[in-house]
Amino acid sequence: MANGVFIHREDSNYQDTPAIRYHFPKQYLGRAQACIGDWILYYEPVKVKRTRGYWAMARVASIVPDPEQAGMYYAMIAEGDFIQFGTPVPFKIDGVVVERGVLNDSQKNSGRTQAAVRPISTQDFIRIINLGLHDEDALLPRRDEPANRVREEGPVFHFEERERIQQLVSRPLRDRAFRRTVLDAYDARCALTGLKLINGGGRAEAEAAHIRPVEANGPDIVSNGLALSGTVHWMFDRGLLSLADDLSILVSRHVNDRDSIAALLNRSGRARLPARAADHPHPLFLGWHRENCFKG
Repeated sequence: MANGVFIHREDSNYQDTPAIRYHFPKQYLGRAQACIGDWILYYEPVKVKRTRGYWAMARVASIVPDPEQAGMYYAMIAEGDFIQFGTPVPFKIDGVVVERGVLNDSQKNSGRTQAAVRPISTQDFIRIINLGLHDEDALLPRRDEPANRVREEGPVFHFEERERIQQLVSRPLRDRAFRRTVLDAYDARCALTGLKLINGGGRAEAEAAHIRPVEANGPDIVSNGLALSGTVHWMFDRGLLSLADDLSILVSRHVNDRDSIAALLNRSGRARLPARAADHPHPLFLGWHRENCFKG
């Protein structure tokens, strides 16, 4: 097993769904196979407008041929083993390349960054995930904190090689990263009501909801998330609210006091969306919620 870097850009012609599968040509088959059972980083090239750099990590479960296109393959991501970074990591920080393995002996870019799939050293891998999962955001809500607390110190995660897997699967770590990415994408505003409530300590009332829940192997990616106010989150999780593929809001027939609920929801009858198209709720996850949670 080995760590790797998979280049992904949302405007490519490859059939990528980062939390589920990664599409690549045969020339990278050997490198991708070396990553089976281990974790990889998703990287967005510097030439992409508003690039996120290293923006997520995932564990490769298997490699399968593309049944529709000869010479192409899919790296299948293990269910539940996708984590979007709360803090995307740029290629360079203060002029220093964070992935040292792409440099040649003269400490210049060797051109390895052009490869869609490339190996990465354990040292570089751990350096990048430490940066990506570091969190000092005071916007995140905490259900258990005193009302008069105005600042929360985020944990700093430093991974040693021998314990990295245990740390990577830590649910509290994933939850914090997921909350931050979702609230950032939605500007801390509830997708279904439009409310943006911030308390005196600068913390958002909105919560990060999984569309396909963690218990059902839902991935920690923004396209499987919604920023929702507390009551709306409760209703969504219990199948009283859902979304159609066109993002129109669905209200269950089991809801009492429908007039009050209608007055609470967006007048447009549709969910508010993040600015970035890749962050919009994915039809795969919305379909799962309607079929498995929604009480139509």
